[in-house]
Amino acid sequence: MAPAEWPDNPAPARADWRDTLRSATDLALLGIVTALASAAVLTAGAALATASAAIHQWTVDGHWPDLRDLAGRFWRGLLPGAVATVVAVVGTLLLAGNAVLISAEVVPGGTVLLVGTVLLAALVAGFAGLVVVEIGRAGGGWRAAVRASWRIAERRPLAVPAAAGVVGLAAVLTVLVMPILAPILLGYTLFALHAVLRRLNRRRTGA
Repeated sequence: MAPAEWPDNPAPARADWRDTLRSATDLALLGIVTALASAAVLTAGAALATASAAIHQWTVDGHWPDLRDLAGRFWRGLLPGAVATVVAVVGTLLLAGNAVLISAEVVPGGTVLLVGTVLLAALVAGFAGLVVVEIGRAGGGWRAAVRASWRIAERRPLAVPAAAGVVGLAAVLTVLVMPILAPILLGYTLFALHAVLRRLNRRRTGA
């Protein structure tokens, strides 16, 4: 499915506050389970892909996948997810190490280079958010998700900054409010990424 062919139907309208509360609880529980499944680090890729797929199905038809489907997807995604996790960790360490060296004035460049590194890290985080959304939406492998996300970024220039804003806001809330809330915020962050990308797609297609 091409990026321009995202389904336009949002999650079904909620009848009252109890349905809204139930949805919020489901997302919080999804975030907690995803965080627990990511505890081994190398399982993080499979956990995020599985959670993203669950949110995609819920936003399309209003129903969560059953546990057997989720477990099967998680198991199948362990090896490719581990590779994706290693790539993400290495990239994060390189950017963080570069920022530390610049801050310590070991590497010349000063404030300008430090700001550039931070902006680059934010854009990389935003692109990673697109990849997680795409692997949940399309259900392919990580390479296919990266290629599809690149096409999305080319066709909708605001996609990467918007996703970066979502990830950045979640990081700020985690640090400023309470780190223990990070697993709960994870579910809401994944949902927000799906919602933002769907909204941008609607604007492009005129839906």
